[in-house]
Amino acid sequence: MATAAPNLQGIHHVAYRCKDAKETVEFYRTVMGMEFQLAIAEDHVPSTGAYDPYMHIFLDAGNGNVLAFFELPEQPDMDRDRNTPEWVQHIAFRVGSLDDLMAAKARAEAHGLEVIGPTHHGIFKSIYFFDPNGHRLELACDISTPEQMAELKRVSEDMLEEWSRTKTAPRHAAWLHEKIKAES
Repeated sequence: MATAAPNLQGIHHVAYRCKDAKETVEFYRTVMGMEFQLAIAEDHVPSTGAYDPYMHIFLDAGNGNVLAFFELPEQPDMDRDRNTPEWVQHIAFRVGSLDDLMAAKARAEAHGLEVIGPTHHGIFKSIYFFDPNGHRLELACDISTPEQMAELKRVSEDMLEEWSRTKTAPRHAAWLHEKIKAES
């Protein structure tokens, strides 16, 4: 008997590990302008019952989105997946305009962070930097047109199928990067 798909209504929160909960809250307050919403601390994990003291912090990422972190003082020091390039795993936040993007870059640099970008992706421009835990952050400003998005949607299944067969980059959306080169 088939069951109904869940009635998803967005992401409740995403959670990552942090080295120091207080340092993490201060970073996201001062650099990202996020409001610290709440903290939960336990000695036992509610879902498993295992003893593993933790501090779980929640930050307001805007528009009902929540970014959470766990500090786990009794676990081995945190590290990153060494088999995945550091540019792959990241948290991307939307900003409202190119002016907002450049102001965010200036703010991050004023806090001593090394910022890459803005990088032109054709349908958005973004900047990149790392939080104190080593998580790569991206701030992105959409610059797409409805026509561009419709074309990218139209070719998405064909691109995925071709990639699945060949593991080489399909050329269905090459126009996007050619447009960037022409603007440079």
